Amino acid sequence: MSDLKLDAEGLYLELKKGVQRLLTADTALVGIWSGGAWLGERLAADLGVVAGTISSAMHRDDFGERGMVSGKGGADHTKLPFDVNGRDILLIDDVLYTGRTTRAVINELFDFGRPASVQLAVLVDRGGRQLPIEPAFSAARVTLNADQSLRLAQGEDRRFKFEVK
Repeated sequence: MSDLKLDAEGLYLELKKGVQRLLTADTALVGIWSGGAWLGERLAADLGVVAGTISSAMHRDDFGERGMVSGKGGADHTKLPFDVNGRDILLIDDVLYTGRTTRAVINELFDFGRPASVQLAVLVDRGGRQLPIEPAFSAARVTLNADQSLRLAQGEDRRFKFEVK
């Protein structure tokens, strides 16, 4: 367990400000399942913009190891209630680490059409990238050991908190 203390609700307010600066008249938010989907849903409500969710399950490069994830986090969590073609897409995620989930999600997104642009905003960037993926906005940057994980959780009151393992 880590002594790292992050105020997820405080970081959410920073993320909201950053996302607001990135919005255009034609931006749709797309939350990456699951933590990013929670953030995207709340941001859409707070900012009055259209949003959807997307899963990385169908395009993961570790599919052979993990298999198909069904129900809680599977491909059935991709819901894009708007036309992707020509749209500015702002992907929302909770934690950016290697970039592999973001790569998989971009592949999934392009299965639905060709957006005008794709940007990424994250609550926490923990470094350690294995792919050339960089967020347009991150509310915080933290350093964790490679054997640690950082996960966004949502309480029954729908408030955000982090779990560090």
